[in-house]
This record gives sequence, structure tokens and C-alpha cells, in this order.
Amino acid sequence: MTLSRAQYESFLVNNVSTISTLESSLRSISWFLPGRFKDAELASEALATLLNVVSMYHDTLLERVVKSNPSYQPLIPTTLHTRFTRAWMDKTSIYKWASRTLELIKFTELMIEMGLRRKFSEKMRWRGIILLEVIKAALRILLLRTTKRPLASPTIPERDFDPTTLPPPSSATSSPTLAPTSNVPSRLGTPDHLKNNHIPFEPHPLLLPSSSRSETSAEEYLAAKALTTSSVKPSFSLLRKLSGPRDYLAEIIYILRPLVYEEYAKRDKDMLWYLLRGSIWETFTRPKLEGFVAWTVQKPLIGLFGSLAQDWIPLIDQYYYYTAM
Repeated sequence: MTLSRAQYESFLVNNVSTISTLESSLRSISWFLPGRFKDAELASEALATLLNVVSMYHDTLLERVVKSNPSYQPLIPTTLHTRFTRAWMDKTSIYKWASRTLELIKFTELMIEMGLRRKFSEKMRWRGIILLEVIKAALRILLLRTTKRPLASPTIPERDFDPTTLPPPSSATSSPTLAPTSNVPSRLGTPDHLKNNHIPFEPHPLLLPSSSRSETSAEEYLAAKALTTSSVKPSFSLLRKLSGPRDYLAEIIYILRPLVYEEYAKRDKDMLWYLLRGSIWETFTRPKLEGFVAWTVQKPLIGLFGSLAQDWIPLIDQYYYYTAM
């Protein structure tokens, strides 16, 4: 089992660019499947769920590869979110497995709802939705208790590096699962997406005429290059620690809110989602979309978008998790 896993990890590292392209292509195809054949929406969601789960596993393996190669230098600095979540995943296994389980439920909740709708009654479907929300709330409270800080979203590190820039392994045994055969660091080359960059560098300011020189002062130039306070803070201090019962109460109320208001599965920052819910969807958005579909029936090219909208309208009507962001 260990050997098979090591072989798969080696295959992933050797073909990471091809696998990333394949994942992106399949994810795009899943948007066009609904309405194409019987149970196409279930097949589309199953494909999207599988891609999300596999991508999360690949991110874990690639992160291990990066950690095992001290010579690797990312093109852009690590984000604060990644620093915070990665530090907690390295510190405690409770956070690592609770956060992964929470993200796994988010990936599969819509497919579970589709299965419940096909096999059970409407009442059982809503009981399943409430059970999923209870499990998610319990996991969030566990994460809150573990970190004693507000929760980051998502709770796992995101892939913040280009997989194609990873150095190739020296042999098939260079998988993160197996012991490395050599400690010689691999030298990084120019990434493929920068090799065709033929834009010339800007001329040196001293070679420009005085009228075209930048008016930026030395203080402004140095301020842009200076480190910020968040850059030098320890990873665990990037979020303020909860200081009292009032802070904990506010976080717990936020976590439990989906159980009280099922229409608000999560705080929405994008107000456009409200156009796909409740009375606004039934009295305003859906009639507009249906009118757009009817208008584009006989229109070339534009009719493709009308057909897509027509296929997605029943899914928004029937499934809670399509708009429960």
C-alpha cells in the first residue's frame, strides 16, 4: 500500500502540469452537463465533487513536496491566510482533521442532497440538510475551541503556488513518502509562462531626461519595499485571540446561524446571491431569466447561453445547496 501511494505521488510530481490542466478542463465541462441527458445534473455534481476531493488530496501532496525541498522559492510570498491555517495544521492534528472533514462535507453536501431527493421524501431531504448543518456547526465549534480565534475561510490552506514551478524529482524514489536518495538541492529554472516574455525592461531613471523621471521620493520608494507588521508576526498571531465570553458568544452565534435560518447557510458578501433565493427569485429573477430564454430561442450563438440558463433554472428551484453559499 505504501509503495503504491509512493508511486502515485511520484507520478503526480512528474506530471503535475498535465494533471492541473486536466482538472481545469473537467471542471469546465461539468458546467455544461446539466440538462444534456437523464440525471445529468447528478453526474455533473459527482464529477465536480470528485475533482474537489482529488484536488484537496493533491494540494496536500504538493505541499509536502515543497516542504521537503528547502531550495524551492515561490514566485510570490505566502499569503497570510495560508500562513495561519498551515501553522495550525502543523501544530495540532485536531485542527487538521476537523478542518479537512469540514471542507469535505462542503464539497459533497450538494451531491448528498441530490441523492436524498431521489431516494427519500422531501421531509427526509430536509432532515438530511439539517443534520449536515449540525455536523458543520459542531466542527466549527471544535475549531474555535482549538484555536481560540475567529475561523478563517476556508479552514485549510489554499494552493498559493504554481505547480509547474516545482523542481522535478531526481528519481522515482523522491516521493514524499519515501526517503530521499540525495540531499543535493535542485536548481530552479525560468518558469514556462515567463520564457516568452519579450517586454524590455524600463530604462534606468538616470538615463532618462529630467522631465520624464519619476517624482517618487526616496521615502515613498523605501516604504513600498518595507515589511509590514503582518509580515513579521508569528503565524499564530495573525488573528486576534478571543478575549472573553462576548467574543466567544459572537462566534458561536455566527456558527449556529445556518441552523436557525436555513436560507442563510453562510454570511453572503455578494448580494447577487439573494436574487436566486426566496420571493425575489420567484417573482423577479426567474421571470426575467425565462423571458431571456424565450427571446434567445431563435438567436444564433446567443441561444447557447439561453439554453444553459434554461437547464439551470430547475436546479435552482429544486436544490437548497445550489444557492446556500
